Amino acid sequence: MAEAQNTKVQEQDINQLLKVRREKLANLQEAGKDPFQITKYDVTHHSTDIKDNFEALEGQTVRIAGRMMSKRVMGKASFCNVQDLPGNIQSYVARDSVGEESYAEFKKYDVGDIIGIEGEVFKTKTGETSIHATGITLLSKSLQILPEKFHGLTNTDIRYRQRYTDLIMNADVKETFVKRSKIISAIRRYLDNEGFMEVETPMLVSNAGGAAARPFETHYNALDEDVKLRISLELYLKRLIVGGLERVYEIGRVFRNEGLDTRHNPEFTLMELYQAYTDYYGMMDLTENMFRYVAQEVCGTTLIPYAEHMIDLGKPFERLTMIEAVKKYAGVDFDEIPDTAAAKKIADEKGVHYEARHEKGDILNLFFEEFVEEHLIQPTFVMDHPVEISPLTKRKPDKPEYVERFELFIYGREMCNAYSELNDPIDQRERFKAQEAALAAGDEEANTTDEDFMNALEIGMPPTGGIGYGIDRLVMLLTNSPAIRDVLLFPTMKSLDK
Repeated sequence: MAEAQNTKVQEQDINQLLKVRREKLANLQEAGKDPFQITKYDVTHHSTDIKDNFEALEGQTVRIAGRMMSKRVMGKASFCNVQDLPGNIQSYVARDSVGEESYAEFKKYDVGDIIGIEGEVFKTKTGETSIHATGITLLSKSLQILPEKFHGLTNTDIRYRQRYTDLIMNADVKETFVKRSKIISAIRRYLDNEGFMEVETPMLVSNAGGAAARPFETHYNALDEDVKLRISLELYLKRLIVGGLERVYEIGRVFRNEGLDTRHNPEFTLMELYQAYTDYYGMMDLTENMFRYVAQEVCGTTLIPYAEHMIDLGKPFERLTMIEAVKKYAGVDFDEIPDTAAAKKIADEKGVHYEARHEKGDILNLFFEEFVEEHLIQPTFVMDHPVEISPLTKRKPDKPEYVERFELFIYGREMCNAYSELNDPIDQRERFKAQEAALAAGDEEANTTDEDFMNALEIGMPPTGGIGYGIDRLVMLLTNSPAIRDVLLFPTMKSLDK
């Protein structure tokens, strides 16, 4: 009962504070000083510019703008702290310097208001770099109340729903997303320097292929046609390889109608690249070099802390075939298993669940997921996957039941997926038929035949290597973030009114 009464009192207090803020705005507007009528403010410096270059700027006049995060009024002089994109800085606001009218207005400002400050750079007696204000301007009135400063914004549900508040209150969150932008820029720089061309391909498609995933469906009113949101970038990028664009990549959103957990969000950012006249070994070299380059560019080191481990991106990445990995960690040698019946028998013995439609290669993959993934902490290329789970990949000439494919694992997580791309149109059609049979048998993630893509392959595609990278998982790694929602500005959330 007492707790309910306290909550009611708090709500009444907050409502009163909100009312006061609106009254302050109304008074400003009546006085002809509506902050929302101000259209610009000429900023000369950011907070970190001033702090990092104090010796050069001491005594100089600067203009900064940002959100007021604290205010301490002490009679004829006050202090406030202003937060901008890279950091924050203290300002000393004295009545004699800004004028009596401006000072009276400043005392009515609220934490959360956006202000512009002009003044001279100096250091206080305690040695803090500050701005001695000679002019102060209210640029936007905050009508809401920020979370209490010392406790910050900790409720994860509110943080994800109100990312704007999260960015204001939590400096480490802002740093994560600044880093995310730098990671994507570094990827682009690396690929551009390697002679790749960035392209864009359709998001709304009639046939969502290129990955094992269940698509979202929608309707094109103008065409009166049902379409799907893409689940991959692969099939269109390969069309461009057929067209003679020898090195292409795309960074873009893809959409998979799947569950949400710490590593999955239904819409996420994928980077795919394709390079003519190379194979999956060339893609391994490119991947290793790119991860190393991006880490060094963004983090300044190739030794990356993640959870309880230090991930070493500077050392050569380990390379294992899937059969070698399962033999190492599960004690089962699939080279010694002759057929599907024998694979199902060993799965029964080891307690690995499978479906009736699964073949030997599917069961090998189930063993890998069950017994191996969690052990792959340091960067490891897992190579030579079974053909059953790789419908778009070139077979190994000496072992045609396996394909030239690898996945990179770090901290037990798949970080990328790469192939020597299948360019045999006859084999590709047979693979699509097998996928359609799996779809008919109940596999909702199976592909269907894409006839236009088949036509492109029949025109002729050169030997090609390709890779798909989950950008979000790379950002998680390089920012030491435990969940994908922590690296998505606006993660998928269930509507509050549902």
